[in-house]
Amino acid sequence: MEAWNYANLWEAVAAATPDRPALIHGARTLDWADFDRRANALAAHLVAKGLTRQSKVAAFLYNGPEYLETYFAAFKAGLVPFNTNYRYGGDELTYLFDNADAEAVVFHSAFAETADKVRGRLPKAKTWICVEEPGFPIPAWAEPYEAITAVGADRFEAPWGRTGDDLLFMYTGGTTGMPKGVMWRQEDLFKALGGGANLLLGLPPLETPAEAGVRAKAGAGEPPQITIPVAPLMHATGQFIAFGSLVSGAAVATLPSRRFDPAALFDEVERLGASGLIIVGPAFASPMLETLDANPGRWAMPTLRRIVSSGAMWGAENKQGLMKHLPGVMLIDALGSSEALGLASSASGGGAAAGTAKFMAGPNAAVFTEDGRRVEAGSGERGLVAVGGFTPVGYYKDEEKSAKTFRTFEGRRWSVPGDWATLEADGSITLLGRGSQVINTGGEKVFPEEVEEALKRFPGVRDAAVVGVPDRRFGERICAVVEALPGPELTLADLAAHVRSLLADYKVPRELVLAPVNRAPNGKLDYKALKALAIERLGQAA
Repeated sequence: MEAWNYANLWEAVAAATPDRPALIHGARTLDWADFDRRANALAAHLVAKGLTRQSKVAAFLYNGPEYLETYFAAFKAGLVPFNTNYRYGGDELTYLFDNADAEAVVFHSAFAETADKVRGRLPKAKTWICVEEPGFPIPAWAEPYEAITAVGADRFEAPWGRTGDDLLFMYTGGTTGMPKGVMWRQEDLFKALGGGANLLLGLPPLETPAEAGVRAKAGAGEPPQITIPVAPLMHATGQFIAFGSLVSGAAVATLPSRRFDPAALFDEVERLGASGLIIVGPAFASPMLETLDANPGRWAMPTLRRIVSSGAMWGAENKQGLMKHLPGVMLIDALGSSEALGLASSASGGGAAAGTAKFMAGPNAAVFTEDGRRVEAGSGERGLVAVGGFTPVGYYKDEEKSAKTFRTFEGRRWSVPGDWATLEADGSITLLGRGSQVINTGGEKVFPEEVEEALKRFPGVRDAAVVGVPDRRFGERICAVVEALPGPELTLADLAAHVRSLLADYKVPRELVLAPVNRAPNGKLDYKALKALAIERLGQAA
């Protein structure tokens, strides 16, 4: 039997449906035959440049066909692709590429200046391959991506072959420390993502890699399913769900704009007849709802069936608002992280929105106390959410952090990313927040996400973040950083009264800073930067 390797899965789809669309980017469409042949050519080129079994390949790219082609090529050649946060500067990039032992870097020409500054510090890199963009020429020291891939090639497999043990790295955690490379075996990743199952289409897991082609061919008479990863492919939410879409034979469409424009997104959904969107919570969902509210009836989007989010808290009020505009769309909120897939999920549809931070636990999920005791349902005890089953190998070159995250409870290995929660009597999980961001005020622990969601329910609040600032008496006091909508000025007294009506008094903000709440492309908050902003503003006010 062929290995559960994404190259084998996608090649099966390409062989079965060569003329079906695979990758779409604006006016450009690559069918499955194009996708396969271009990746073959890139794979052969990387091996010819001296890369060997499990050499590391960096994708320093915006969303686009080249991102998934680079991964396909790496999978074909038995190499290890890894993501690169394109917001990183010189020192961060140097650390990342050195930590990953990068031997090849595929990058957009817009990043050429930054790449040029770091390449002299990366002696392991054997080749730099550049994807040209308008206004940014390919530097003389890089190889042109299109010249390599455009000629195409027949099926490529390196002398060392492919296995389900071949790795993929997902670098994560750059906002709370230096990034960590989560090591996923391809077979484990595939099975943690459902093994090719599609709950919305009622499809069970695949029994063999070749069956991916059989399924794709069976659906060849229907209009193509098209998924749009609105979230960056450099983050797990966009990347992993895109992988699953390709396994099912669907096309993946990327947005040409480098800035998120909800109107452009909705135009593209209608133009393409897209069926699914991939977002990360409020960074995308909030402007989407605001755009729909401001343009009632402008977009029908009859083909849209699902919007999937993961990686950030998605409030029930926003879901309810979206469902009023999109009554036939299922909103799927997945609780997980780069190192822990399948923790829990919730689904909203048919006019009913799942509560904020309320999830049904996955089949391999549990809640444990810090000392490894299982939390009983309905006890009200707080614990750490954990997932067993198919989990990563660990963090690349970091045994200490691996031991803290991948732990043994009840004689079984679990991934414990640090999310605190309670387990309700009905088996559902109420997410409290990430332990690394908890605020300790007078001995009471406050999870920022809980207070943030309460603040966002107040009229006039566009987005909110909660941080702890120094307090002589209590150690820390709660500060709300709030981005306001146009209208009457928000006051601390009004916001505090609102939060007090929903939560315990010790969770009520004692300080208020009105400022834009900037989120990373993955939708997550940079709490370190927000805390520094709050302390600076409050110091100036004092």
